[in-house]
Amino acid sequence: MFGLRSSDADGSSAEFDDIDEFVPDNLPEPGGFLEGHGVLWGEDHVAFHEGTEALFEERGVYDVTFGYNLARLNLDRRHPDAGYRYAVDAEDPAVLRAEFTPTTEFCPQSLALAKASFRAWNGLSDRHEYDFVRVRVDSMHQHSAAINEELDALESEYRRTGELPDEDERGVDDESGTERDGGRDGPL
Repeated sequence: MFGLRSSDADGSSAEFDDIDEFVPDNLPEPGGFLEGHGVLWGEDHVAFHEGTEALFEERGVYDVTFGYNLARLNLDRRHPDAGYRYAVDAEDPAVLRAEFTPTTEFCPQSLALAKASFRAWNGLSDRHEYDFVRVRVDSMHQHSAAINEELDALESEYRRTGELPDEDERGVDDESGTERDGGRDGPL
């Protein structure tokens, strides 16, 4: 996708866990957004994440720093504290919460990646068992509060209208998924 390639021609590498493995030591700890909810473990985590890899591939959710589908970050042994963790919402089991922990506290792609993830999961919701997926960025990111406010607004608009807003109007380039100048008013 977009001229990017995996670390090996077949997409495998000794630096990555297999997509069908659950390796908690190579995943971020569940953060505050997942606290008090049913965190997915083992086969439940693997099943949702396998589907996520396919959705992200279809929707082009790629980490341009590493040149791979964002779902591979969970499998990348070089970044054991980064990636997505998931939890079933305690009040509504039809809702999944997804928390993204970037590789660094200053990752400039965090907003674009979280929005792209939201759009993939909710735009293709017929491909997984949840009616709605809520997305937030872990508090370790220096701008997590501002990013999560934007994600909350995106979520509210989607819930209100039932439609994913046109990303072009929200300041993200449709081709690359990255923020364009003028696309936001905040410090990001």
